[in-house]
Amino acid sequence: MMLTPHRTPFFLPMLYPSLLWRIPARAEELYITFDDGPVNGPTEFVLESLATFSAKATFFCIGDNIRKHPDIFRRIVKQGHAVGNHTFNHLNGWKNDTQHYIQNIQQCKAEMQKQLGVNDTTFVTDLFRPPYGRITRKQIKLLEADYRIVMWDVLSVDYNKHLSPEACLRNTIRATRPGSIIVFHDSIKAEKNMTYVLPRLLDHFTEEGYIFKSLHG
Repeated sequence: MMLTPHRTPFFLPMLYPSLLWRIPARAEELYITFDDGPVNGPTEFVLESLATFSAKATFFCIGDNIRKHPDIFRRIVKQGHAVGNHTFNHLNGWKNDTQHYIQNIQQCKAEMQKQLGVNDTTFVTDLFRPPYGRITRKQIKLLEADYRIVMWDVLSVDYNKHLSPEACLRNTIRATRPGSIIVFHDSIKAEKNMTYVLPRLLDHFTEEGYIFKSLHG
């Protein structure tokens, strides 16, 4: 069965209530997030699209991509968006022992601090998203002292090459509700769908009276 954009099943937040899945919202607010950047091309497109609609977002960055593209990372921060930790090497928590997983997260944090010119006594971010959404309960317990672990309410599945841009847009809009945390990817793999969907989604919900906010970490 083809994977299509969808809303997170209701039982997952019940099983993991300490993780952030959605922002309770009385107002019409949305929280767009981007995983796997920064990358030349896709991330720059995202920043330009967000600026067009005066929208803020949150970027969960891979440490090695920050190392490769420091100027783009600093541009994200300079433009007032939130950044979060997405490990240094995009690790799957289910497939890596906890010690190695935590060390990889710390390596990403160190790279962020290096590029922003800060140290351990200076605030960078307390946001973390596990790659693939895969993390063990032991890893959660160890990370929660220092991080807000952010999951999602709506998964765009923009990385699925078998999903047409039109279907990606239609189904993502359908799944979105006030307070949704929406996942896109500023990556080469997701570029085709993301570059089609993002500006149209921003336009649609702007017309509906929504505002786009970052997750301030």
